[in-house]
Amino acid sequence: MEEMAQSTKTIFILAGQSNMSGRGGVIKDSHNNQKLWDRVVPLECQPHPSILRLSAKLKWEQSIEQIHADIDTKKVCGVGPGMSFANAVKDRINGAVGLVPCAVGGTAIKEWARGEELYENMVKRARESVKDGGEIKGLLWFQGESDTSTQIEANAYGGNMEKLIENVREDLGLPSLPIIQVAIASGLDDNYMEKVREAQLNINLPNVACVDAKGLDLNEDHLHLATESQVKLGKMLADAYLKHFAASP
Repeated sequence: MEEMAQSTKTIFILAGQSNMSGRGGVIKDSHNNQKLWDRVVPLECQPHPSILRLSAKLKWEQSIEQIHADIDTKKVCGVGPGMSFANAVKDRINGAVGLVPCAVGGTAIKEWARGEELYENMVKRARESVKDGGEIKGLLWFQGESDTSTQIEANAYGGNMEKLIENVREDLGLPSLPIIQVAIASGLDDNYMEKVREAQLNINLPNVACVDAKGLDLNEDHLHLATESQVKLGKMLADAYLKHFAASP
């Protein structure tokens, strides 16, 4: 693993809230009324020697589900889109795929503003990820459900997201950093959810793409993407990256 950590890496930051960290396969245990992960790992999410993750302790290691377990620690993590994405792009890039998990469930976009703990931790982890080689090639962003509870939050979403993109590019010294965001599939209020989705689908900045999660199957809680939906979303994110941002072979 140490030798692999020194090799060429194409690095992707995974950020946002619970649908990025993953709740696929998280079920309620009827015996003790607690949530647990069913431990079902689809073929598309299986580990591979060329797929790495940066741990909470800032060490590269082979990536396995649940890849956010030591980052999004207050809730039970399951399958997210990261491993499906990595498996879908690994044969089209040089060296290893390096995933930098940063997502935390239940977080609103104001908590990802510059100076806030989540934002600063994301930037710190991103900077650490390239210290032994590699290049950050994208930020995958899935967040917004927590901004659908009031009209004020929903109306402010577009401007807050544009500011986040501006800040992270500036702070990482990557003015053209590709951003692939996910338009949310669920929310706390349908009317405000559509307002947030509208903002996400209409951000007009260079090197920003958006994939739409609407219509993907949800868990019984009607908020979180089911395992098979996370597999599909990972492939959608990979398709967007390969179409818009990957260099031609």
